[in-house]
Amino acid sequence: MFGYITTNRMELKVKDDLTYQAYYCGLCQRLKKNHGQHARLVLSYDMTFVAILLNALYEEEETISEIRCPFHPLQKKKVITSPFSDYASDMNLLLAYHNWEDDWLDDKNIKSKTAMQILKKAYQKTVKKYPRQHQSIVDYMKNLSECERHPAKDNMDEAANLTGVMFGEILVYREDEWSDTLRRLGFYLGKFIYFMDAYDDLLEDKENGAYNPFLFVSEELIEEILKMMMAEVSNCFEYLPIIEHAELLRNIIYAGVWVKYCQVKEKRHSKEE
Repeated sequence: MFGYITTNRMELKVKDDLTYQAYYCGLCQRLKKNHGQHARLVLSYDMTFVAILLNALYEEEETISEIRCPFHPLQKKKVITSPFSDYASDMNLLLAYHNWEDDWLDDKNIKSKTAMQILKKAYQKTVKKYPRQHQSIVDYMKNLSECERHPAKDNMDEAANLTGVMFGEILVYREDEWSDTLRRLGFYLGKFIYFMDAYDDLLEDKENGAYNPFLFVSEELIEEILKMMMAEVSNCFEYLPIIEHAELLRNIIYAGVWVKYCQVKEKRHSKEE
């Protein structure tokens, strides 16, 4: 999606950093295997988190291997994959395809149209595998577009809630005893992602007169809103019976997202100067 859900490498143990990079490479490999070489261009930190979280919860067997990557040819890369690497690669593709479709419909972006054509067969195949998740993305894109064209007054949560509902459906791999907690975790994580993206785009949206929920919100309140979202995420996470990769996932939830926030904040302040 947007790449805001990643690690704080400065506070990460070496073994956990290697595990995260191996999962990231694993997602890249599954995108290539499942959807073709071009699909690797949509590789996402957010979906890497999804793969690690779901595998840690359901404890599926991991496959560990080493490969030579054309992007890093000098040494072999450790790769970790699991059934949830395949799932995350599928969600990655669905999200990317609909983002391209939105770009094409809004701006007639020829690159987006080309990407859609290249990956159309892979997309159609994936839609059949996950009708619930796909429908949530379709509904999200439609409702978000309408919301941003006709935003409700004094309701900054409207568009963020749509993102939260969609991301909650993506985190629910199957309906079981953990689905309610995963939906709630995904809901608040999705809201955080939307609000982070809004904060990232704030100056540009001000200049262009575009919709942004933070147009008239102080920086202090923006930070408090983001903290509230992640507090709910952390509460849901701690309820889940996760042992494997727990420290890595806590690094992402408690620290990694704030590295991205600080980077966005610094970039914003440098532009204002």
